Amino acid sequence: MTAAEGTPDVAVGLPAEVASAEERSLVSSDPAVLRALAHPLRVEIMAVLDDLQEATATEIAERVGESPSNCSFHLRQLEKAGFIVRGEQRGTAKPWRPAHHGRNLSPDVEDPASVRASATIGALYVQREASRVVDYLTSSAATESPEWLETMTVNTTEFWATQEEMREMVERIATLADHLQGRSHDPSKRPPGSRRARMLVTLNPDPTAEPTPEA
Repeated sequence: MTAAEGTPDVAVGLPAEVASAEERSLVSSDPAVLRALAHPLRVEIMAVLDDLQEATATEIAERVGESPSNCSFHLRQLEKAGFIVRGEQRGTAKPWRPAHHGRNLSPDVEDPASVRASATIGALYVQREASRVVDYLTSSAATESPEWLETMTVNTTEFWATQEEMREMVERIATLADHLQGRSHDPSKRPPGSRRARMLVTLNPDPTAEPTPEA
């Protein structure tokens, strides 16, 4: 199971594995770290920081509809867990920024606490992204040009697959946009006419269907 998030790559540190200076990635299954993000407002705060790259508590509060003092509390909790760091001070303003370009919060499948915390984060992101998709479909889709409408899809399906086949699908899904990476943080890599796109993918076994009997 993977909990993946945000404008950067989220498929979520303390402990962190850093691939490179350009591709910093937080990788953690520690329940304490995961629980630090498993809160609706903290997910929203991280989304704002991922979008703006740097913002003060006041700027974030304006975006999420909360008080600066409440946002400051949650920002400090996110800092303690390693999700964010202080940006360069701007006069009297003290902004925050994401500590990583990507966050992989897949659980330790042998640790129930890790599984629960990762699942909670995943559920929060699904709720947030589903709401975004609904807003787009009901408010923005009708104003898109025919050419851009052809780039949008909503697709559901069901199928029968083994554990190995589903794990292979998870790995394939995780790399679908790899050839487009780097453009979010480097505008010079964006082709003319390109727009920011968002993708939400979920995959899970159906708990209501009994597995096919072993031969």
